Amino acid sequence: MVDRTSGVPAFRQVAADLREKISAGTFAPGSRLPSERELVEEYGVSRPTIRDAVNVLRTEGVVVAEHGRGVFVKPPATIHRLSRSRLSRLAREQNRGAFLADAADRGFSPSSSVKVYFESAGDRAAGHLQVSPDTEVTVRDRVMRANGLVVQLAVSRLPRDLTRGTAIEQVDTGTGGAYARLEEAGHPIGSFTEHVGARMPTPEEASALQLREGAPVITVTRVAYGEDGNPLEMNDMVLPANMYELTYEWPAE
Repeated sequence: MVDRTSGVPAFRQVAADLREKISAGTFAPGSRLPSERELVEEYGVSRPTIRDAVNVLRTEGVVVAEHGRGVFVKPPATIHRLSRSRLSRLAREQNRGAFLADAADRGFSPSSSVKVYFESAGDRAAGHLQVSPDTEVTVRDRVMRANGLVVQLAVSRLPRDLTRGTAIEQVDTGTGGAYARLEEAGHPIGSFTEHVGARMPTPEEASALQLREGAPVITVTRVAYGEDGNPLEMNDMVLPANMYELTYEWPAE
């Protein structure tokens, strides 16, 4: 219960107690906090007090709120993204490619929401894919989660000539993902190029990733090339800068 005689505002007492429980593991990373109603009953305070306490933890980056789902403890661990092994054929054959490889490395439970639609490439995608701006592309728009929390936004674009009649145009692409389906369709992958940058998020990105004010994001644009050198896919990724470590390996030549 809140100590009314301490001189410390009630919402700060509630925030401190919740923070202590999170540190102690009472609420594990990725777990949902009790509902607002339950917290009101537990601490004997008003709903606005609980909301203020949760907002303190959100500002600190301790928790994130997802609309319609609740408030979740933010994973403290960095997601280690080892670019070389995560994109290998062996990883795809083991269904541990890309984001699934990150999950295996850090021990979190991965999930995603996927939307598939079609549009004209536009100037930017056309430049990366070496097609005309009016070329129809297949768009795979994904929200990636670790232990239920959004940690990555990814939008892939592929020329529709490569995806028509394949599972790439379905929400579930099957074992090995879109790259495995490309190779099955006769487009073996020869190499990848990643362009990495950093910037402030758009309001939509900040909301989706539950970023506190002033938090930057890492941007990665990956282009997959076939063995013949032709581009097959452009993938735009947005990552919370405070949650990711990007590691790149290459041989000395």
